[in-house]
This record gives sequence, C-alpha cells and structure tokens, in this order.
Amino acid sequence: MYVWPCAVVLAQYLWFHRRALPGKAVLEIGAGVSLPGILAAKCGAEVILSDSSELPHCLEICRQSCWMNNLPQVDVIGLTWGHISQDLLAVPPQDIILASDVFFEPEDFEDILSTMYFLMQKNPKVQIWSTYQVRSADWSLTALLYKWDMKCVRIPLESFDADKEDIAESALPGRHTVEMLIISLGKASELCL
Repeated sequence: MYVWPCAVVLAQYLWFHRRALPGKAVLEIGAGVSLPGILAAKCGAEVILSDSSELPHCLEICRQSCWMNNLPQVDVIGLTWGHISQDLLAVPPQDIILASDVFFEPEDFEDILSTMYFLMQKNPKVQIWSTYQVRSADWSLTALLYKWDMKCVRIPLESFDADKEDIAESALPGRHTVEMLIISLGKASELCL
C-alpha cells in the first residue's frame, strides 16, 4: 500500500503529541490506509476510522489496516461528506478529527466543511488536525471557513520535527509541498488554503 506524504506528516504530528493522545476520542475522516488513525490508536486514543459509505473498498482498506495492526477495538464507519446519515448521527463527540489530504478537489470543500461543522457542534472544543498537499494557489478555504464559522492556524512543520526535504515534499510532478493546519470553531483570522 502506498502512503501519501500528507498521511506521513500528520502521523509525525501525532507522534510528536503522542503523550496527549491516551483516552482522547479521535475520528479520522477520509481515512484510506489509515496511517494517522492507526498511530493514534497505538498511542492510546479511542479511534474511529471513516471513509465514504459510497466506496466500500475504502472501508475494507480501513478494516484491513486495523487487522494488520492488531486493533480490533477500532471502529470503521462509512461517512459521506455532506450527507447526514445514521452513522454520522451516531458518532459520539470527538476531541480530535484527523483529515489527511481531504482537501483534494475544490468541489468537495464545502461538503467536507459541512460534515466537520456537524461534528464540531457535538463538541465545540474539537480540533481538526489536517494536512493537505498544495496543488494550486487558486484553491482557497478562506471564504468557506468564514461561512462555516471556523478558523484555521498553520502549523510550521519544523515545530514538530517534520523534515520538509524528506517527508513534506512529494515526488509527484511539480514537487507540491505539504501543509499542516488546525481548524476549529471561531472566526477565520488567517488565510489557510
């Protein structure tokens, strides 16, 4: 399985903050191979992995990751961004939501933020720890963050020992870099994407 640079950077951020994870309720959205969520579970967090309910093979990949890492206690659920489902309604309040490279297609940004907003209403103090790969300077979340009453802070990769040369820079065409963000409720005060 290939693990995207964004997942590696988010996992490194989790590892840097591993002492704060035991007992925390953590949801990974758009989990894919689930590296950040698996690491959070290994560090003692109570983790739920999710991916699109419309893509059962993605949910199976999450389950396989749990099985390969001996984590039978980790739940895997289908959440489709922008849709209110029984699974979304059943998600308990979370402390941290992990989102590795979910801001991939601009047409999905609002659906992702509406789902995040719904989850934030269950615990207004929740933080979204997110990494994204910079693909275009024209793609911005600023207006949507304002619309959904969210703010965002960029986290310098050097602050958690991420080596920009080895981890945060991809071998993909154009050598797009990876950014780390923390999104929370409140008025947007900084440009994020």
